[in-house]
Amino acid sequence: MTTAVQRIALVGNPNCGKTALFNLLTGSRQKVANYAGVTVERKEGRFQAPSGRHYALLDLPGAYSFHAASLDEAVTRDLCRGFYPGEPAPDVIVCVVDATNLRLHLRFALEVRELGKPMVLAVNMMDAARRRGIEVDLDALQRELGVPVVPTVAVQRHGARDLVALLDGLSVNPHPPTASLAHGGELDSDILHAETRRLLSLAVAMPRRTAAIDDALDRWLLHPVFGLATLAVVMFLIFQAVYAWATPMMDGIELLTAKLGEWAGTYMPEGPLKSLVVDGIIAGLGGVIVFLPQILILFAFILALEESGYLPRAAFLLDRMMSAAGLSGRSFIPLLSSFACAVPGIMSTRSIQDPRDRLATILVAPLMTCSARLPVYALLIGAFIPQKQVWGVLNQQGLVLFGLYTAGVVSALLVAWVMKKWRRDKSEHPLMLELPSYRVPHARDLLLGLWERAAIFLKRVGGIILAMTILLWVLLTFPGAPEGATGPAIDYSFAGRIGHAMTTVFAPVGFNWQICIALIPGMAAREVVVSSLATVYALSAADEDSAIQALSPIISDGWSLATALSLLVWFIYAPQCISTLATIRRETHSWKQVGIAAGYLFGMAYLASLVTYQVAVLLGAG
Repeated sequence: MTTAVQRIALVGNPNCGKTALFNLLTGSRQKVANYAGVTVERKEGRFQAPSGRHYALLDLPGAYSFHAASLDEAVTRDLCRGFYPGEPAPDVIVCVVDATNLRLHLRFALEVRELGKPMVLAVNMMDAARRRGIEVDLDALQRELGVPVVPTVAVQRHGARDLVALLDGLSVNPHPPTASLAHGGELDSDILHAETRRLLSLAVAMPRRTAAIDDALDRWLLHPVFGLATLAVVMFLIFQAVYAWATPMMDGIELLTAKLGEWAGTYMPEGPLKSLVVDGIIAGLGGVIVFLPQILILFAFILALEESGYLPRAAFLLDRMMSAAGLSGRSFIPLLSSFACAVPGIMSTRSIQDPRDRLATILVAPLMTCSARLPVYALLIGAFIPQKQVWGVLNQQGLVLFGLYTAGVVSALLVAWVMKKWRRDKSEHPLMLELPSYRVPHARDLLLGLWERAAIFLKRVGGIILAMTILLWVLLTFPGAPEGATGPAIDYSFAGRIGHAMTTVFAPVGFNWQICIALIPGMAAREVVVSSLATVYALSAADEDSAIQALSPIISDGWSLATALSLLVWFIYAPQCISTLATIRRETHSWKQVGIAAGYLFGMAYLASLVTYQVAVLLGAG
């Protein structure tokens, strides 16, 4: 008796619409994690067929071939073969191919077929193929391949209905492919190419190899002058939007946080518990959650650029510039991912095949301004930079934020250039990159991506940031001031003593003891700095009313402009993220590289902050 199918694996080339199909089938019923032992993202979800059967769906990393050139491809190959430790082999493999690019994608489908496992070929983006006049004979493909072939449109609500029905039928009678190209157990590349050409001639009629709209857009977007100008404008508008669009939502969150603090303070009796809840938890977590709208707006733009097919073109545009700095165009996407978080950015360098370029990208990825820095930037810019229009249309605070991001990018290129001068191998490696067709980002995929990232951010707030906030409150509260003490009680606490001791090192860069205290828990996560400052100043307040007010006016009154500028510059470089350093160790398998990264980042942070503070003081901003 045949066992019902339980696990289904989605495989395919990058940009085939595989993840969109996964989102369509599973919706929000999915979880994201890493494969055991490696930092390769895995997505697993659940869906129910009309028959009532439940299936586990696994979205495997994109691969061009089972002759793995990267860790992503190796994971996909081993899991499909059933060789991956701790992961059972899939019962059915669904190979997703792009109907508009079968010349490339069918070759990988032939490799999947050679595994000899039950398989379905999902010909995706059939709507786009029809618009371009491409005719795909699905019956011919099914006959020649010897596997079930089904059309899908992952961006339509019922675009996977035929696929689900087919999988439901395979639950009763799964069967392996019948044809084989292998000779002596080995697949010959020439045979694969020849078979791909044969299938294309039999089953595909294509009026032209590329879409007319793609060619028209690429004439401008890949132009060496207009293309770079367009990219600069896109990035500039993103940082303007981060401020302009998020302000109303941030004001609402800030108001709710303040009201919650007042309510808790009114109904709770005086004592340590009230201080913990009001000054520690509410002030600390509220100071971080308020920046969630800005982070989501930044993520929305990054996701939209990914979905549209523009990112590979940006990599192509920047290849010459990045090659001059010792990187390659392939470094662009990992570095752009690092704007969200350096951890996945460093992990995505696995797509860079050259070890030298990969290491250089890993070491400069922390210089990209990750979303965890955004709360710190937003706090300081909001407190010290007036909110006014420049030339009638540009937001001055957005201009400063754009300048900070630009400083990180320029610094990364300079560091990579220095590394290039020091290394022995100075050979260049040409960029080979697939440029997918342009497509309009689908709202469902964007919303699922934003939901996933919001959940990750809130999990950090509810986990590591909450834990660090409570720990900091304990250090700031105990021991209490001795009898006869004349100074504030916080000066006698453990944290107060540590902060005052650290000022001997950080006084030249303008940091007071409150900032020094916040830097310590900030090593767990950079955004903890904001909640730490909120907790420190809440406990330092002279009365309850000032304890629950927003942090921004407190620091604008208590800090000099020189100190604020110094701290802004510090966060361009500071290696204050243990997770990033741990990821560097995991990806390079070298403590030496971790030491190099932490050392040069701390050195650049201190030197740049020192110069910024001292120059600002000389100009009268101290």
